[in-house]
Amino acid sequence: MIDSDVIVIGGGLAGLMAACVAVRRKEKVTVLTFGSGSLPLASGAIDFYNSKFPETAIKNLPVGHPYYRIGLPAIKDSINFLKDVTARANLPYTGDLSFQIPIVTAVGTLKYSTLIPESMDASLLGDVKKIFVVGIRGIKDFYPRMLVDNLKKYFSNADFNPVTFDLNLLGGRDINCMDAAQMIADNDELFINELKGLNATPEDAIIIPPVLGTTDNSTRVTVKTQLHAALIETTCLPPAPTGVRLQRALTKYLEDNGARIYKNANVFGGVVEENRITGVVTKNSVREKFYPARKFILATGGFYGGGIVMREFDKPHEPIFDLPVKYIVGEENWSNPKLFADKPQGFAATGIFVDSKMRPIDSDGQPLFENLHVIGANIGGKDFIHEKSLGGIAISSAYKAATI
Repeated sequence: MIDSDVIVIGGGLAGLMAACVAVRRKEKVTVLTFGSGSLPLASGAIDFYNSKFPETAIKNLPVGHPYYRIGLPAIKDSINFLKDVTARANLPYTGDLSFQIPIVTAVGTLKYSTLIPESMDASLLGDVKKIFVVGIRGIKDFYPRMLVDNLKKYFSNADFNPVTFDLNLLGGRDINCMDAAQMIADNDELFINELKGLNATPEDAIIIPPVLGTTDNSTRVTVKTQLHAALIETTCLPPAPTGVRLQRALTKYLEDNGARIYKNANVFGGVVEENRITGVVTKNSVREKFYPARKFILATGGFYGGGIVMREFDKPHEPIFDLPVKYIVGEENWSNPKLFADKPQGFAATGIFVDSKMRPIDSDGQPLFENLHVIGANIGGKDFIHEKSLGGIAISSAYKAATI
């Protein structure tokens, strides 16, 4: 039998963040994961709210919103905590709630986010004279000329130069950014020489796909010291090296601080005594296993991660603890016909309502369990698509739950 102070169920951004906060507090932490989590699918940038000034917008949210329950101090503390963890992993992040930072997408548009890897910071592009957009032959879905055509809409005064390097990666077959990032990290000399051949000056910028390694900032530092110009990574289609770097930074922090991480641990139920959870049970093809703890944090990812399921319409269900799920009634209210329109999507508000300690509550606002905390995409009362708030809610709710 394994005893823990805290058991975190889920290995996505919210789950890893909660576990990191708990181990910093010198608690014995066990993380139970099933699947790889969502970070390899993500850009590594963390959105808090779709507003030019996120802090102002967050202050004005209604009582039922997760950010209101979390509170602004904990939201700010979560940002500082994550920046500290990533800095220790040589993966520096930048940003705060005062404003949003532009990053360049894989198609050449600008996306604004609150907390981003330093390697993606595109805020200086408005001041440079020449922008080189560099592709690598064989990388799928990255087209320098398309990026240039779109970026000209934002930076009409810059001189653009699209370039494609032939690094002869994998004998010319198609590869993704993860393939390229690993190969460049193993042997960066050819890439550095090609970049130096651009003769870019300190007044220029070089935009590249996210290929500067898969673990931390060391490859970027090596490459950057050989150049005079700014070097900026874009987003890319999954799997994304920038998201994988964040996942590995958080995981390494947990491993270095004694947390136990069990993969393929399919939690299917909890053991309850009165209003407390005493343990959870996992099941694989061979056996069941019981994990007791003092405190439990549920970070199973909402609809996307299987933390909320719906086998019949209008009957969403939390499958581990059978927690009540709140949702918008009526099929016609669940979605906007234009999925990518800048309008709310009803289904995105579905989730478990929580109190200020991130504990699930009943219809009267009373906590269902004293030692169970719900975080991340499982929480209801937000429209994370319209708000662009999912990452911020993930790390701030995780921080709040782990510090209770």
